[in-house]
Amino acid sequence: MADSELESPERRIKALSAEIQRHNAAYYQNDRPEVSDAEYDGLLRELRALEEQHPEFQRPESPTQRVGAPVVGTGFATAPHKTPMLSLDNAMDADELRAFDQRIRRMLGRDDPLDYVAEPKLDGSGVELVYRDGRFSHGLTRGDGRVGEDVSANLREIPSIPERLSHPGNPPPEFLSVRGEVVLPLEAFQNLNAGRRTRQEAFQKLNAGRRAPGLEPFANPRNAAAGSLRQIHDIDHNRLRSLEFRAYALAEGAPPGSTTQWENLEALGNWGFLVSPECRTCRGLESVMDFYEELLAGRSALDVEIDGAVIKVNRLDLQDSLGSLSRSPRWAIAYKFPPEQARTRVEEIDVQVGRTGALTPVAKLEPVRVGGVTVSNATLHNQDEINRKDIRIGDTVVIQRAGDVIPQIVRVLLKEREERLQAGHRLKPYSLPEACPICGGSTIRLDGESVTRCPNLDCPAQLKNNLRHLAGRGALDVDGLGEKIVDQLVESGLVGRLSDLFALEVEALQGLERMGEKSAANLVASLASARETSLPRFLIAMGIPHVGSTMAELLAGEFGDLDPLMAASAGEIEKIEGVGTVIAESVVRFFGDDGNTDEVNRLRALGVRWAPAQPVKIDSSGALAGLSFVLTGTLSSPRPDFKRRIEAAGGKVLGSLSQKTRFLVAGENPGSKLQKAQRLGVEVLDEAGLEALF
Repeated sequence: MADSELESPERRIKALSAEIQRHNAAYYQNDRPEVSDAEYDGLLRELRALEEQHPEFQRPESPTQRVGAPVVGTGFATAPHKTPMLSLDNAMDADELRAFDQRIRRMLGRDDPLDYVAEPKLDGSGVELVYRDGRFSHGLTRGDGRVGEDVSANLREIPSIPERLSHPGNPPPEFLSVRGEVVLPLEAFQNLNAGRRTRQEAFQKLNAGRRAPGLEPFANPRNAAAGSLRQIHDIDHNRLRSLEFRAYALAEGAPPGSTTQWENLEALGNWGFLVSPECRTCRGLESVMDFYEELLAGRSALDVEIDGAVIKVNRLDLQDSLGSLSRSPRWAIAYKFPPEQARTRVEEIDVQVGRTGALTPVAKLEPVRVGGVTVSNATLHNQDEINRKDIRIGDTVVIQRAGDVIPQIVRVLLKEREERLQAGHRLKPYSLPEACPICGGSTIRLDGESVTRCPNLDCPAQLKNNLRHLAGRGALDVDGLGEKIVDQLVESGLVGRLSDLFALEVEALQGLERMGEKSAANLVASLASARETSLPRFLIAMGIPHVGSTMAELLAGEFGDLDPLMAASAGEIEKIEGVGTVIAESVVRFFGDDGNTDEVNRLRALGVRWAPAQPVKIDSSGALAGLSFVLTGTLSSPRPDFKRRIEAAGGKVLGSLSQKTRFLVAGENPGSKLQKAQRLGVEVLDEAGLEALF
């Protein structure tokens, strides 16, 4: 039975609301969607259905009643939209489109076919442009539909946004509000990513393999457009000049005598705006369906990405009669394309070894273009996932990639497998190796875990990943220890364990590729600085499974120093509020390993030290007094900053979830804690929700 079936309607509504709000923030605020449109729509539909069945649990701030995400801490000034910038309901198939047509004809008392305007649904970033007396005044992002960010300075650099409107025979009104989409044409997107890759490679050559932040290729044109539009520091003006604005609506300022959406689009074109040339008037539903099929068939030939068709009642008086709901107009709907899929072949299954020894299978695919990019890899997660889908090397498979979602294998084409078997090909069921592909040691799989691991702490793959982890900002923060330097240190034999880092000398480092005397001296100096740390950072650096920044702070605050923690039993550790059995046993198992304790002692002998941690002081009279929090995902500031603020206001930050936890604060990519919170009925907040509690 699914978790959602076990929850009460009230809890499920709360859980769905929190999850959708988090996805809204990822999409509208961070420009990094975490799920496909189809998955998002499924969540929204489930929430809407539950609220209809249980209206007593519907809240005014529900995602079914609001659009987008609140504008929080972006650095841009904000301003209200004069009229709300609503979203659209979605139709996922022809039956749902027919239901939309029947519903509005019934509301209008019409039996005859309606006139519609059908437009491509542009996959970009929605904005509002305001003109006064024919001159551009300002522009806002969608924001939460009521308040948006003022990105006027960036919008002025987009060539297709007129600074002054042309008006051949039909001057614009004194006040004009234009809605549209900022998009990045596909050719410009490819050029942008090619340039970022080139600059990243150049940076790595000059900086011993370290990757430059902010130069990773964009996942898709939508993210690139939204990210370009919301630049606030070190603005790349060429990126802005590559963008296009395409107008699709007049929110205010229709020309005199205009009675239809089509006439408004014509007026926008006459005033100098770009309007998608694919727009068409359609008489009745069948004409709309024909438009959709033509658009779907021809989407690959378009110069911008689209993800469906937008269908609008053409007559403005009928739009007024139909009105709007709190989130969307009744007179329009988005008819979405299905997720893009493609057929390809599994050429090989590679296995990657992570920091904790986890073996992750990755399907190497015959390269195929899907979802706007060329895909050649797809994660298979673990052996259970491979078994469930029965994926074999040589299989022909269907893959899909929607939005910013990792490519996934949807299914195996069994008929094609049978044909290959009959032709003499051997397609045997795949099993993860019993020996680590890096060190050759035996792999294990613990009871209750889905992950196969290499337990050999001397495994070069684990050592490399552990060194990168130790050098990370949340741990010992060793500047200059880039990916290629780590590879060379391990492969040359200079570093065979973590502590070897702190025994490195300039002379030995100078023998590495692209490591001169100055670079070597700088790295040794960085390592000297990293010897002075804090107990929480040291615990993080050691890579104890399940111990992240919050848990490290909790353990350090409770035990004060490392020796009492190393001597503690699982029962003693588990008594700490917020520490569960899994974490307690993981800590005891880690320090019970002679190799790990030897490493700790050697690091101390090499000068790594910290001051005893101070117990956490909690203000019992603060705004958050008595409330417990767990933090997960990537937040806008380091987690310790959030922890200090919460504790200063009387709250308590825990390391793991239980039914007693009051709130889960979820950032980007929250992982399994989000699902656990939903299962336990723990309320989920985004950063804006947390701020509201202070």
